[in-house]
Amino acid sequence: MSTTDNLQRPGADASPEPFSRRLRRLLIGAPREINDPDIFRHVSLVAFLAWVGLGADGLSSSAYGPEEAYKALGHHAHMAPILIAMTTFTIAVIAFTYSNLIRHFPGGGGGYLVATKLLGKRAGVLSGCALLVDYVLTITVSIASACDQLWSLMPLEWQRYKLGAAVVIVCCLIILNLRGVRESVNFLAPIFILFLITHAFMIVYVVVLHFTALPEIAIHTTNEFHSSVDKLGWIPVLMLLLRAYSLGGGTYTGIEAVSNGVATLREPKVRTGRRTMVLMAFSLAFTAGGILLGYLLTDTRPVEGQTMNAALFTNLFGHWALMGLPVGSWFIAISLFAEATLLVVGAQAGFLDGPRVLANMAVDSWMPHRLAQLSDRLVTKNGVFIMGVAALAALLYTRGSIAILVVMYSINVFVTFSLTQLGMARHWILERHTEPHWKSQLGIHTLGFVLCSSILVVTVYEKFAEGGWITTVLTGAAVALAFGIRHNYRIVDRQLKRLDDLLLALPIDPKASEPETPIDKTAPTAVICVASFSGFGLHQILSIEKLFPRHFRNMVFVSAAVVDSGSFKGTQEITCLRRDTEEMLNKYVNWARSHGWHADCRMELGTEAVQTTEQLCGDLAAEFPGAIFFTGKLIFEREKWHHPFLHNESAYAIQRRLQFRGLQTIVLPIRVLETAMA
Repeated sequence: MSTTDNLQRPGADASPEPFSRRLRRLLIGAPREINDPDIFRHVSLVAFLAWVGLGADGLSSSAYGPEEAYKALGHHAHMAPILIAMTTFTIAVIAFTYSNLIRHFPGGGGGYLVATKLLGKRAGVLSGCALLVDYVLTITVSIASACDQLWSLMPLEWQRYKLGAAVVIVCCLIILNLRGVRESVNFLAPIFILFLITHAFMIVYVVVLHFTALPEIAIHTTNEFHSSVDKLGWIPVLMLLLRAYSLGGGTYTGIEAVSNGVATLREPKVRTGRRTMVLMAFSLAFTAGGILLGYLLTDTRPVEGQTMNAALFTNLFGHWALMGLPVGSWFIAISLFAEATLLVVGAQAGFLDGPRVLANMAVDSWMPHRLAQLSDRLVTKNGVFIMGVAALAALLYTRGSIAILVVMYSINVFVTFSLTQLGMARHWILERHTEPHWKSQLGIHTLGFVLCSSILVVTVYEKFAEGGWITTVLTGAAVALAFGIRHNYRIVDRQLKRLDDLLLALPIDPKASEPETPIDKTAPTAVICVASFSGFGLHQILSIEKLFPRHFRNMVFVSAAVVDSGSFKGTQEITCLRRDTEEMLNKYVNWARSHGWHADCRMELGTEAVQTTEQLCGDLAAEFPGAIFFTGKLIFEREKWHHPFLHNESAYAIQRRLQFRGLQTIVLPIRVLETAMA
C-alpha cells in the first residue's frame, strides 16, 4: 500500500470533530454550498427585509437626529415646524437622488463607486475612506444610543454599567454577522415591526391629543419667526435655522445604506432597491417629523439621565393607568426597548455595508486584497471583524458619548453625500446630449449637493473642536493608508509585469491543443498551483525544470476559482468566473504540451483558496501516486512588516496543510528586487 493510500480525505475523518469546530458551527453556522444554484436566493433580501436590514439605519437615526436639531433651536422652539419642513424636504431630495443612483449603478458600491467612476480615483478613495469611518460610527452611534434609551428607564447610579453593556452588544453583533446577512436580518425583523407600531401610535396619539392646538402652534410659529426677525434680523434667524438643521444632520445618516447594499437585494435588484428606498424615506420623514412635532406639542425638555425621546414618552404616557396598573409605564418601557433594539438593527448597516466597501476597495488595490475574500458562510468575515473592532475602539475612546459621536458621524456621512451628488451632477452634464431629461436630473442633484455641502460646512465649523477634528484626522489617515497600500501593489505589479513581458512571449505550438496520448498517471507528475496565466506561473514551470531536469513527464495545473465579493453578485458572474478559470488553465496546458510535457488541469469553485486547493491536491494525490506539489511565493529582497498583510501567505499555508497530509510540497520563490521596486 502506498503512502497516499493512507491519506485522510477531507470529510472522511472518522475521529470526533474538534470542539473548536463544533463551537464555530454552533455560533456561525454550517458552511454554505457555493455551487448551489439557489444560493443567491438564500442570501438575498426582498424589499421588506432590505428595509429592515438596510433601511433600519436611516429610521433608527430618529432616536438622536431630531433631538440634536431641537436642542439647537434653544429658546426658539416654536420654529420647529419650519425645521420639520426642512427635514422632510431634505429626506425626500436625498432619497430621490440615491434612488437614481441605484438605477445607474445596479451593481451597488454606493458613494465609493460613484465618486470613482464619475470624479476619479482620488475622489473615490476619499469617499470610500469617509464611508469606512462612517460605517464604523454607524455601529458605535447606534449601540451607544440604544444603551442611552434603555438606561433612561434605570436609576442614575446605574449609568456606570452602560459602556460595558454597549461593548457586549457589539461583540454579539460581530458573531451574529459572521453567520450571514439574511440570518441576522430575519432575527431582528420582529424588533423593527415593534418599533414601527409603538412610534406610529405615539405620533398619531400626540397629534390627535393636541389637534385643536395645531392652529395655535402655527400662529406661534409665524409670530416667533417675525418677532425674531425684527429683533435679530434676517441673517441671524436664518443662521439659527441652518445651525439647527445642520446639527440635526444625524437624521439623514442612513439613507445611503440601500444604494451601498444593492448586491444583497433580491432580483430584480433595481426595482427592489427603489422600493426599499421609498419605504425608508417615507418612514424616516414620518418618524423624524412626528418626533419633532411631539417635542413641541408636549413642551419636552432635556432631563438628566434620559433621552429626549424618553422624556417625550413620559410626558405622553407616564400618567396612564388601568385598574390600578401602570400601563403607561409599561408602554414607555416597551417603546424605548423597541427604539433601543431598532438602533441595534441600525448598527447592522455598518456590518453589512462597511465590509462591502472594504471589499470593493480591496478589489481595486486600495486595501489589502484579502479583505475581498468571503468566508464559507459567504460573508466578508475580515471586514466584519475590522468594523467590529474599530467600533469598539471608538466606543471606548468616546465613552459612548452621543454628543461627540453624532458630530463625528455626520461629518463623514456628508463628505460622501456631497461627493456623490457632485459626481451625479457631473454625469448629467456630460450626458446632456444623449439624455432627454438631463436638466431635471441635473437640477435635483445640484440641489442635493447644495443641501449636503451646506450641512457639512456648518457642522465642521460649529463642532470642529468638539469631536469634528477626530473624524477629520481618522479619515485623512485612512486616505493616506489607502494610497500607501496602492503604491505597494503598483510596485509589485510592475515587477510581475516584467516577468509577463519576458515569459509570455515564449512561443506556443499551435498543435499543442490537439488530443495527445493518454497520461501515464504512474509517471512522475508535477502538480502546480496557479491563479492566473502570467509570467509568475510560467516562472514556476521553468524553476521546476531547473530543479528537476527532465524528471517530470506530466504536469497538472490546479486552480481554486475563488468567489470573492467582487464576483459574488449573481449566477452570471459565477459562470464567468468558472469559464475564465477554465480558459486560463487551458493556456497552461497548451503551453506545457507545446514544450514536451503531458499536461492536464483541475479546478474547483470555493470561497477560500487554501482549503479549496488542499481538497484538489488531495484528490490528485490519489490519482497521481508519483506527484509532487508546487506553489509560488513572492520573496522580497528586504522583508518588511506590512508584506504579510498585503501579500497573502497562501503558499506557505498550502504547503503546511499538504505536508501534514504526507504530500511532498515545494514553495518556489519569485524574487522581488529592491532595485526593480525603486
